[in-house]
Amino acid sequence: MHGLNLIIFILYQLIVILTVVHVVMDNRQPAKTMAWILVIWFVPVVGIGFYLFFGVNTRKEKHISQRSLDQLTKRSMLEFVEQRDLHLPDAYKATIDLFVNEDLSLPFKDNTIRIFRNGYEFFPALLHEIAEARDHIHIDMYIFEDDALGQMLADALIAKSREGVEVRVIYDDVGCWSVRHRFFERMREEGVEVVPFLPVRFPSFTSKVNYRNHRKLMVIDGRTGFIGGMNFALRYVKGTKTQPWRDMMIQVTGSGVYSLQRSFLVDWYFVDRTLISSRKYYPPLDAEALQLSNDCILQTITSGPVTPYPEIMQGYVRIISSAKRYVYIQTPYFLPTEPVLFALKMAALGGVDVRVMVPLRSDARFVEWSSRSYLREVIDAGVKVSLYKDGFLHAKMMVCDDQICSCGSANVDFRSFENNFEANVFIYDEMTAAEMRDIYLEDEGHSVLFTDIPKRIHPRFLKRLGESLARMLSPLM
Repeated sequence: MHGLNLIIFILYQLIVILTVVHVVMDNRQPAKTMAWILVIWFVPVVGIGFYLFFGVNTRKEKHISQRSLDQLTKRSMLEFVEQRDLHLPDAYKATIDLFVNEDLSLPFKDNTIRIFRNGYEFFPALLHEIAEARDHIHIDMYIFEDDALGQMLADALIAKSREGVEVRVIYDDVGCWSVRHRFFERMREEGVEVVPFLPVRFPSFTSKVNYRNHRKLMVIDGRTGFIGGMNFALRYVKGTKTQPWRDMMIQVTGSGVYSLQRSFLVDWYFVDRTLISSRKYYPPLDAEALQLSNDCILQTITSGPVTPYPEIMQGYVRIISSAKRYVYIQTPYFLPTEPVLFALKMAALGGVDVRVMVPLRSDARFVEWSSRSYLREVIDAGVKVSLYKDGFLHAKMMVCDDQICSCGSANVDFRSFENNFEANVFIYDEMTAAEMRDIYLEDEGHSVLFTDIPKRIHPRFLKRLGESLARMLSPLM
């Protein structure tokens, strides 16, 4: 028995060494490489299993076809989307060009933006637009919950399908693990096309579970669209048992909807292998008749593990680095990558008013512990950190210099910037940016400064040690 145990031990050590070599040869960021090595080496058996399920980097090889389609659909838009008198703001022309050159994410003018700060505002507006739909409804959603709100939305979609409206729904398979199959089958039986994103089934479990579609966007008739941080779940209206839920969505009316539509149709091809490129999904826009002739410019930026660049993260870095007066950021989770962390500290040290707002009480305790050391680090550089105390802050928003703002599904963390499929809009418009700024400042009135909580800014040794250990694993979250 002793000899058998020795053989098993030697075999296990060989497996560990080979796994570590595999991690090193993947040429990831050094921080993420070291984090995986620590997990594999110091968490016997479980560490290797965790890496096989969540760490094996097979996504680019398996999903490379989406990149080709992504370029194709963007170029097809150039054939029939014409914009007159498009004037790009000089201060952000380099940022706009960055997105165009990286991913052909085109800028669109003539837009009106409406901001929703909670589910009580957003869901009635969405249901109204669904009721008004005449041609098609497209929904790309991370979580479509089987609760009272989810049932109401499903009923509304079924009613439109019965009227002959095309209804397509993408939901994330992992995000909806708790949802009964019958919930989606009921919609399918009524003519709604419902498709899961990267369904997780054995034996392909390990190559899919870590790469999720976190996007939340909707397009109605190609004329109005929604994007932001809200899923289809009752907690976005009523909150949870412990606290209310504070989030943000925006409604886009105008030519910017074309870019939202393109994002959905790319995802639809990805999940259904049906290429939809009809001109009717990009209806002509009479901006003057709709009183939309303006210079409110919008770009929809999608990022994910299949793209060669982390577009949304690079957009954040570019905007933060070029800020002249202020940058305000709201995010439920603050686990910044090194480029974002460096940009925030550099801007603050350069005299820019940099502020970050996160929830006082997170819904993920381990993530909260991990984030505290990052927050103390940016505070030391001069960043003002506020903790929102009137509920769980789930909004993902950035505003800079009263000129540019962003809203979407991406959190300021490793998962959103590197692993998830995300979608954000970047809006170049003084009026919208000023409204976003005012929302942030109003939320500060419902917040407490991180530095005003002694236990957070000066934790005891054991708590600080635990937070530091949690931070070591933050690249894996």
